Amino acid sequence: MTEVAASDQLLVVIDPVARWTDGESVRIAKDVLSAGATTKVCLPEGPEEFARALARRGSRRPVVVGDDRALLRAVSLLHRQRELAGCGVSLVPVGGVLSLARALGVPVGAVAAARAVLDGVERRLDLLVDESDGVVLGALRIPPVGAGGGMRGAEEVEVGGLGGVGGFGDAEGSGGSAGFGSFGGGASGLGGHAWLRTCQSLVRTLAARPARVASVPGPGPSRLRVEVDGVTLVDLDQPVEAVSVTPGVAGGAEVEVRPVSVGAEASPLRVVGRRVTVSGADFRYRADSVVSGPVRTRTWTVREGGWGLTLPS
Repeated sequence: MTEVAASDQLLVVIDPVARWTDGESVRIAKDVLSAGATTKVCLPEGPEEFARALARRGSRRPVVVGDDRALLRAVSLLHRQRELAGCGVSLVPVGGVLSLARALGVPVGAVAAARAVLDGVERRLDLLVDESDGVVLGALRIPPVGAGGGMRGAEEVEVGGLGGVGGFGDAEGSGGSAGFGSFGGGASGLGGHAWLRTCQSLVRTLAARPARVASVPGPGPSRLRVEVDGVTLVDLDQPVEAVSVTPGVAGGAEVEVRPVSVGAEASPLRVVGRRVTVSGADFRYRADSVVSGPVRTRTWTVREGGWGLTLPS
């Protein structure tokens, strides 16, 4: 646990979806942070600018203003740059997908979260890393919860900060309101480009739309081999309803497998381990708020204290 000094220089990266969905909370968070520390505000237009801002942060501590997906994107980038060990992350949750932020203990109000960034402490947390350099901060689910037979709910739509929709804002700004005021908490400053306004309208619709229940049946039982630390927990001959992996159990991950019930209800299998391999027929999985796959095999390894997050002291 590391104390965070309010005098730190902060790089405040404001996710475009947060600016469009709740400009008022973004403004409040920015004002509180700027009043308590030296800040440089960055308004990335897309994933490339987001990555470039983090890479050029210097000694500044990164503060992400956005939802779970923005946090996951920042941690993933720092992991790929092999800089997670020496760079803690702070979050001001703004947006519609905040279940991970709540689970991690980050305050969800703009003022409380910004004060925690200034006065909180950095806590080292475990995470899962797979062989393709993907990271899991909260929980892994197979099949993906809410996938509805491969269909995505609102929390799984990869828009805005997850990459693909460009033209999100202005260039970087420094200190006070430079680089931020032209956004005005909304879409002013985007100019008269009709296609940009169309993108803005689309992202607002996707971010604000409640998750819909899929009209098709969910996925049936899966035949998967689940191995924990080299020991087979369940094999292909035993169909399973669900598999979950959650880091943060004394340097390990809690693995739960729910076998398909035949007659009497089958009890879930629970173990704790550091390395989990799932293989079998093509399967999808949900890591935090992102659905990935299909894949035939994937291995996740626990990195104890692998990343730092600023939380209330």
